[in-house]
Amino acid sequence: MARMDRAPVDRDLFDHLLTVISSERFLQKQGLGNEVPFFICPYEPNEAVAMDAMRVNLVAALQGKGVRVFGINLYDLSVELLHKRGIWDRTLAAEPKTSKEAFKKHLQSVLDPETHLIPEIASRLSGQEFDVLFLWGVGEVYPYIRSHNVLNNLQSTAKEKPTVMFFPGEYTQGPAGASLDLFGLLHDDKYYRAFNILHYEV
Repeated sequence: MARMDRAPVDRDLFDHLLTVISSERFLQKQGLGNEVPFFICPYEPNEAVAMDAMRVNLVAALQGKGVRVFGINLYDLSVELLHKRGIWDRTLAAEPKTSKEAFKKHLQSVLDPETHLIPEIASRLSGQEFDVLFLWGVGEVYPYIRSHNVLNNLQSTAKEKPTVMFFPGEYTQGPAGASLDLFGLLHDDKYYRAFNILHYEV
């Protein structure tokens, strides 16, 4: 597959991901230079629906090859956390009466990755038998949850197995560093420890 910062959702992408993720090199975390086994799968934001469908098919194909996938939708997780903490109804009631900035700060507080989101992910991973973790829903939880904050805090929790984050935008790496550019427009999320899975070869 040709090197690119983000990929169209097509058969080539599906075949590449299936080949890579089902490989022993990927599953055994080889060739990572002692970095955490985090991978970004960037894609065109306007192809989110197609990516959702492809991801479902990819999970099924991987399971057919004996690769167990555990998946977490960050948006669904956020909603479930608000319900679990008993503040879902209160949050909904506050939204129309609160400024956007104040409401964002409220959600950032009650869904803080370090204190709430990552401990919940750790709880869900505990006792699970899986070979690779899939994360998605990144665009849906912006701006109150930022992908680089999730990855930074996840390093202490999910480093035993490879993690693939499906990202609607670009993951660029260069001399000036690396950044997760959500929707191809927001350029302030600096994160350098992940690998672009489009560039990973087996």
